Amino acid sequence: MIDPRRLRVLRAVAQHRTVTAAAAALYLSPSAVSQQLAALESESGHALLTRSSRGVQLTAAGQILLEHAHAVVAQLEEAEAELAAYAGGQAGEVTIAAFATGIAEVVAPAMSRLAVLHPRIGARVLDAEGDESLPMLLDGAADVAVAVAYRGAPREDDRRIARVPLYAEPFDAVLAATDPLAELPSVPLDLLADRDWIGPYPGNPCHDVVLLACEAAGFEPRLVHSSDDFRAVVALAAAGAGVALVPRSALGGMDRPRAAVRPVTGPAAATRRVFAAVRRGAENHPLIRPVLDALAQAAPRE
Repeated sequence: MIDPRRLRVLRAVAQHRTVTAAAAALYLSPSAVSQQLAALESESGHALLTRSSRGVQLTAAGQILLEHAHAVVAQLEEAEAELAAYAGGQAGEVTIAAFATGIAEVVAPAMSRLAVLHPRIGARVLDAEGDESLPMLLDGAADVAVAVAYRGAPREDDRRIARVPLYAEPFDAVLAATDPLAELPSVPLDLLADRDWIGPYPGNPCHDVVLLACEAAGFEPRLVHSSDDFRAVVALAAAGAGVALVPRSALGGMDRPRAAVRPVTGPAAATRRVFAAVRRGAENHPLIRPVLDALAQAAPRE
């Protein structure tokens, strides 16, 4: 009989690719993780992992067991949700991991709704970049993630995660107020092909949005200046150091006297898609469901 607790270890190793990283996520020692994996291989009767200088990879048998692990863990999450509902337990704390503008756009308004409709549910908010919240969710460090779609993120059909779409947000072009293009009501993206660019570092989901929009317009942006702080990005653009695409919500309330902000036109809109996610099976938990509903209700309407 396979111990379901060891399936969680297998999932962590598959996600993090090394025993050391999986151990840190599970709050175990690397030797304990290795022992759990060895026991799981003995229980299943198959070699589940191969090790190389690049880390740990699952064998074909390991991949088969991983798919079953996703189903088992989701079923356990659903069982916990049903038991909590049976106990009438709409009291407790839910941890939400979200990026800064997501907190301002939907999490904070959702907390106001919760305080009125479900005063016994508390929310603990963790500021996490758009590519950090989903790993935190899968590792159990958060109950709900407010995240951004990006290359390399878990796919929409990932069996570990259930999603709730929240909103799609356009990016605007930011350039110096003295730039000739600032005289236009909107800026065709291809007119920025030969400019120096300012943008987030690789790994930031907004970096992917900028690259994809520029690729659709037929060019690769020449990223000269890098910052994950949009205030710094806008300040550099205002100083004439380059041009940038910035999420519209990040520009709200920002002092930008020497910067021009214009909508962008082109073959593909620069847009980031924001969603809430929970571990599959937990979406109807009596503490989590009201949080998801409040986030959906607080999301800005197009």
